[in-house]
Amino acid sequence: MLLGFNIDHIAVLREARRVNDPDVLEAAMLSSHYAEQITLHLREDRRHTQEFDLENILRFCKASVNLECALDEKILKHARVLRPQRITLVPEKREELTTEGGLNLNCENLKESIECLKKHEIEVSLFINPNPEDVEKSKLLGADFIELHTGHFANLHNALFSNISRTTYGLEGLNLSRKELELGLSEELAKIEFCAKKGVNLGLRVAAGHGLNYQNVAKIVPIAEICELNIGQSIVARAVFVGLERALLEMKALLKR
Repeated sequence: MLLGFNIDHIAVLREARRVNDPDVLEAAMLSSHYAEQITLHLREDRRHTQEFDLENILRFCKASVNLECALDEKILKHARVLRPQRITLVPEKREELTTEGGLNLNCENLKESIECLKKHEIEVSLFINPNPEDVEKSKLLGADFIELHTGHFANLHNALFSNISRTTYGLEGLNLSRKELELGLSEELAKIEFCAKKGVNLGLRVAAGHGLNYQNVAKIVPIAEICELNIGQSIVARAVFVGLERALLEMKALLKR
């Protein structure tokens, strides 16, 4: 299983003091020895990665690049010029801490945007909720890839196997009994697996990501139809203690089927 390293949280650290430390390009170049892909989300509010990060990584880094962005024509126009290997279209809200759900596949101009990107020889992935209807719609829209949103799976796993519910970070709606959490986790994992199989059967390539970490990834790895995981925050958090190289190697070891 391939690893896409989401480098956004390196940029979060940089932007906290607005100095070029840590250097996002240096992190990308080091990571390219271990991760098959560098993923970065160029958000409309530019809260972490910037245009020059994308430009530098494409110019100097040997790993393929997956640009996440919303249906923002200014960003898409810039991306069409730079031509990363893949663009993953994601939903975006200014007030959110992180992407909260899958893309609305009924967005105006979505199909036209996909066609335009593909004319520029850019692979297109859609970040979707794990439901069969969205998988089918992604195929009809002309996507090459789908990335299944694993956020709800990750939240259920965290609620079940950690003490997060006893902290201020506990999520509303997940203050459930152990039996309810176990059932919910099993159902969500089954949905992810079913949608991965459906995607492959339709001729799509399937990735997954959001909230994946060193504790929960073992439940996703056995799904043979998923060829790639995009993981960021947990790797950067681990790197604070053990260094980026070791954090990447530890995650790569967990991705071996």
